Amino acid sequence: MKAIRVHAPGGPEVLKYEDVPQPVPGPHETLVKVDAAGVNYVDVYQRTGRYPVPPPFILGQEAAGTVAAVGSAVRDLRPGDRVAYTGILGGYAEYAAVPAERVVPLPDDVSTKHGAAAMLQGMTAHYLACTTYPLKPGDICLIHAAAGGVGLLLCQIAKLRGARVFGTVSTEAKARLARDAGADEVILYAECDFAEEVKRLTEGAGVQVVYDSVGLSTFEQGLNCLARRGMMVLYGQSSGAVDLLDPQVLSHKGSLFLTRPTLAHYVATRAELEMRAGEVLGWIRDGRIKVRIGKEFSLADAAEAHRQLEGRHTMGKVLLIP
Repeated sequence: MKAIRVHAPGGPEVLKYEDVPQPVPGPHETLVKVDAAGVNYVDVYQRTGRYPVPPPFILGQEAAGTVAAVGSAVRDLRPGDRVAYTGILGGYAEYAAVPAERVVPLPDDVSTKHGAAAMLQGMTAHYLACTTYPLKPGDICLIHAAAGGVGLLLCQIAKLRGARVFGTVSTEAKARLARDAGADEVILYAECDFAEEVKRLTEGAGVQVVYDSVGLSTFEQGLNCLARRGMMVLYGQSSGAVDLLDPQVLSHKGSLFLTRPTLAHYVATRAELEMRAGEVLGWIRDGRIKVRIGKEFSLADAAEAHRQLEGRHTMGKVLLIP
């Protein structure tokens, strides 16, 4: 089969389109014929070595498709079932062997492309808004990269929960997308100081929570956006890792809370995986949230997909199609 492998850390050019043996599912695994694989920043971090993975490896932690075969101990899945998964390496390929307990079935009215687009980013938006800081009516949240894959979903889920949503974006085109996703106020960070704008919009009070996937270029100013006892949720670092922080800073700025969550710890059990995936996929099926697939690339063009993602030339989800 064809797959994208990484033999050494580096730029997009290290993504090699190669022939590799098709995996054989173990007793507790499912072989998935991949229809679409999601492209995410965690893939970039693993490609560059920021998150080390022993080489060579097949990149990609999110995909959806059809069950091609099941292991001898698998009882709840059968060939032909449409499924999706995240958190397992090997998605940038025509086939992937995945532990059956990490696979979820897709509702009839949700396509495999939308399944691949929703698993990692949809469940990330879900845990951020529903668990890490459970938004409620009256809360104000600030969402950085509001027109990205997670950002657009997070805006929508925040509105479902009754929050007022501020979003930061880099261009007017992205601002329109964020507004369409429910953002009440959109700040173009290249045109103004976003922290000063947040203070103006809140009459100096600040927001209850900042959801920051950008990191280095936004983190310090983001702390200045928070209300007393507000929470900084740093869930990514697309601009680079943040500098070391003296915890006393959190006290000086209003007894703030800081967390650095990751999806794996919010879907650690089968029950929690089913709950989050079920709610997200159900909302998509019912039209309560919309997944925007911004760009699709052939599997062979994975390097270009990474270039565009890292260059901030994408809006919404990026998919690879084997």
